[in-house]
Amino acid sequence: MPAQHSDTGLTLSKRRDTSALKWIPKNRLTVLRRLLVLSALLSSGCSVTGTDQSANKFRELTIIYTNDEHGWMEGMEPHQSAAHLFQLWREQEGYYPEGPFLVLSGGDNWTGPAISTWSEGRSMVEAMNAMQYDASAVGNHEFDFGLDVIKARAEEADFPYLSANTRWRSNGLTPTDLGILPYTVTTVNDIRVGIVGLTTLDTPTATNPDNVRELDFLSYERALRETLPALEAEDTDINLVIAHVCQEPLEQLIYLTQDLDIALFGAGHCNELIAREVQGTVLLGGGFHFTAYATAAFSIDLITSEVRNLSHSARSNVGSVPDRSIASIVSSWARQTEAILSEEIAFSARTLPRQEPALGQLIVGSWLLADSSADVAITNAGGIRTDLPAGKIDVGTLVSMMPFDNSIIALDLDGNTIRRALEAGARPIVGGLHRAGSDWILTKHNEPLDDGQIYRVLVNSFMYAGGDKYDMVARANPDGFDTGINYRQPFQDWLKSRESSVDNPLLIQP
Repeated sequence: MPAQHSDTGLTLSKRRDTSALKWIPKNRLTVLRRLLVLSALLSSGCSVTGTDQSANKFRELTIIYTNDEHGWMEGMEPHQSAAHLFQLWREQEGYYPEGPFLVLSGGDNWTGPAISTWSEGRSMVEAMNAMQYDASAVGNHEFDFGLDVIKARAEEADFPYLSANTRWRSNGLTPTDLGILPYTVTTVNDIRVGIVGLTTLDTPTATNPDNVRELDFLSYERALRETLPALEAEDTDINLVIAHVCQEPLEQLIYLTQDLDIALFGAGHCNELIAREVQGTVLLGGGFHFTAYATAAFSIDLITSEVRNLSHSARSNVGSVPDRSIASIVSSWARQTEAILSEEIAFSARTLPRQEPALGQLIVGSWLLADSSADVAITNAGGIRTDLPAGKIDVGTLVSMMPFDNSIIALDLDGNTIRRALEAGARPIVGGLHRAGSDWILTKHNEPLDDGQIYRVLVNSFMYAGGDKYDMVARANPDGFDTGINYRQPFQDWLKSRESSVDNPLLIQP
């Protein structure tokens, strides 16, 4: 069974003696617990004095860490599924559910391929439950389907979703009513473990901003300093931070919080594979998409709360066979989605990588074909998540490639606003305009973009809400029309209209 979690903890931190790596108890609860442990050891005949102190007072804890899973339970490659990874933990780490292990995630669990996106993450939560995850940080993409969905997924999960720096704007409180907790405390192998979560400050522009308008995201240091005292009151032996935050800002945070009792920081958001120490603190990153994981092993003295890092490492998901129970869950969800998503809509002669301009141009071009009144179409490159593969292309392929619940917004903008959006927005893909030297040329009329002229423009709802730094669009015209058409639908319709097949494949030039 997974370790039991406490949702209500209060804290007052233990100070770390950095020369001896010992934590000094600062309150009566801690002292009482240490005396009880000492009494138990003495009554069992164990020596606890001198240089030959009994090993019975030491307990070991191993952290298994992943992040940015993004729904890839089937694996990016056939041998890199969640089932393969779970079996690899057994073979390489000696993992078993009742053992001295914590399985943690740095967030972004579910937005990705169709098997997860189509169920809005429900399939991934079931898989992670079966993989015995003990906690997950809240990633920016946990908000992709709205607050009702993250609440539903948190209720289904056997583990808590953690974010100490996510607060309601209205009252400054953690949104526990959504199932988001600032921290949890769990007991593993007699060790009291405090786990704090953090969410990237990029969240307001890295998910649909409309979904998080009622939320605020505090600085990481402030959130930790407000939360660590709560763990002290819960008499923790070791404190960990799981963060949907990239390596570089986490390193800075480690330096800023050296006075706090944090033994490990887990990263996320930038898909980094990391296992090293920074100022004596372990920093882990588990890669991405179940392709890898990171570990750290600690030894904790239950009398003195001395914490020693025994090892840390990172390993790719290769060389194992799939665990049957996890594979069964994945297969079940694949069957459920296949009936809906297996409709073939095209057949391509070649793979079109997501980074190639040709793919983006086909997408925005399909928007303009679907709305002949529009002059310009702009989408963000971040809305395209995978390549367009060679071979069969079905509905599920496009859901995986463009997984977000974004609709197309039609609005009137002057040429100056369009120009500023293309300069300030992140990685724009633009249709209906092309470059000629330093100027933009309107393709429909083969004339320069006029700053004072009004044009009909199509953008996706993520951008219209201010995502990826496109906030000037809605400010210029707050009355944009939501067509209700998903941003992938015109591209799907265009692909289908080509009537391609194995004998007559699409020939898309790069």
